[in-house]
This record gives sequence, structure tokens and C-alpha cells, in this order.
Amino acid sequence: MESTGGPYLNTAAVTSPVGIARLLQITFGCTTFSLVAHRGGFSAAYGTFCMFVWTFCFAITVFILTCEFTHLHRCLSISWGNFTAAFAMLATLMSVTAAVIYPLYFVQLDCYPIGCEVRDFRIAASVFAGLLFIAYAVEVFLTRAKPGQVTSYMATVSGLLKIVQAFVACIIFGALVNDSQYSKYVATQWCVAVYSFCFVVTVVVVAFSVTGKTALLWFPFERSVVIYTLGAVLLYVSAAVIWPVFCFDSKYGSPRRPGLCAKGKCPWDSQLVIAIFTYVNLLLYIVDLAYSQRIRFVSHI
Repeated sequence: MESTGGPYLNTAAVTSPVGIARLLQITFGCTTFSLVAHRGGFSAAYGTFCMFVWTFCFAITVFILTCEFTHLHRCLSISWGNFTAAFAMLATLMSVTAAVIYPLYFVQLDCYPIGCEVRDFRIAASVFAGLLFIAYAVEVFLTRAKPGQVTSYMATVSGLLKIVQAFVACIIFGALVNDSQYSKYVATQWCVAVYSFCFVVTVVVVAFSVTGKTALLWFPFERSVVIYTLGAVLLYVSAAVIWPVFCFDSKYGSPRRPGLCAKGKCPWDSQLVIAIFTYVNLLLYIVDLAYSQRIRFVSHI
């Protein structure tokens, strides 16, 4: 085997600020799901989601750190910079969600009926879940694109926003399937089509960037992404107008929450969540469009 020169192990992967942040992510993540699995406990879909987040983020972070420490990422046919930036943003969003959900549903101040030991384990797990979110947020802060710096697309504001847009769309889909009654009108079905189309295209943009295949396309990828972002803004504007009208106008829906609506199983609640996050994603796409005028893609980093 021929030597390629340089050391076999990249010590900077664990001694640089980003490397230290990843070591903390591994430590906090392992501690969090260990506390929950040992004594804290979890149940139902909320608890399962939190455990999935912590174990998934832990596994991928170990993989990233191992690849960078051993230089194995050079053997992968992906754009490593885009992959790590995209994952750091996704892990930040997932970990902050779990850090909110777990204490909200599982932590209580009283010992009864779970016992003081279980309560203390759950409180400790919640603390480390918050620290895990901070560690991922620090990595995003350290690796984000600086003004005038040549970097991966996913490390730019526009690239990071793509991850946030897809994540918000997942929240919308979750509310849609929770008895939102979107099939009552053609207009609300149009809104679902808008959410689905924008989500799919956003995921495709991220996938092409992470795989580093943008240069192989027969059309200008950079210009196409900007045009798509403009189209997504217009589509979300239509959804931002149509959805509230057909859900909260007295002619089609209910402007107030029905008094007999069961908590957790009320279509009005799901419709409100969808309306809120529709405006959130609309704002994200507008900001994305503004920033996309100031960047240039670098697919090989």
C-alpha cells in the first residue's frame, strides 16, 4: 500500500473547537439516553421519539468523529462538508425538540406516584438533554459560513434554512395526520399539496448537495434552487391565505376552539398548529430567498 503522506490519524478532529463540541455531544447524548433507559423511563410516542433522537444523534456523531479522526471520510462518495453541516443543523432541531418534550411529559416535582429516584433520574436526563442541544448549536455556530469564506452550501444560511424548512414541514405533516380534517375542502387539499411539494423538493436539494452530485446535472443547479425558492414563497403565500380561511372562518370552520373538543384529539388544535407553522415556513422561505442572492455553491468541499 502506498503512503499518501501525513499522519494516519487526524488529531485535530478531537482537539479543534468543533471536535471538542462533538466529543461533548457524544458524552451528553450517551448520558441522556443511559439515564432514561436505566431508571428514568419513557413511554408512548413522545418518549419513543425522544429516545430515537438521542440514540440516532449519538450514533451519527460517533460515525462522523471516527471518520474524521481516521480520514475514512475521504473514501466516501459524498460531500463531507455538506453532510456534516446538514446533520449538525438537523441534530440541533431534533435535540431541542426532545429537550422540550421529555421534561414536559415525564418530569414532575412530586415523587408520587413514580418515586423520588425515578423523578431525579428524569430531571438529570432533562438537564443533559438541554446540554446536548447546546453542544449541537455550538457546532452549527462554529461551522456556519463566514462572510467572504468559501465553504459548503449546507453551511451557509440558505443551506441551513433548507434543513429547518424540512423539519417544520414534518411538524405540519404530524398535525395533518392528527385528525386535521384537511380532506373536507379542495382548498385545504391544495394546501397539503403545497406542503408536500415544497418538502420533497427541499429534501431533493439537500440530497444533491450532500451527495456532491450537483455538478453532474444537465441544468444549472444554483439558478434552479433560487427559482424554486421563489416558487415556494408564492405557494406558501397561497397556503397562508387559504388554510386560515377554510379552518377558522365561521362560514367553513370555527373561529374559536369548540368547548367539547377533547384535549389531544381536537381537529381545531391541529388546524391551529398547521396555520402557525405555515407562517413560520413562509418566513423561512422568504429569508432563504433573500440569502440565496448572496451565495455561490461549492459542491466539492
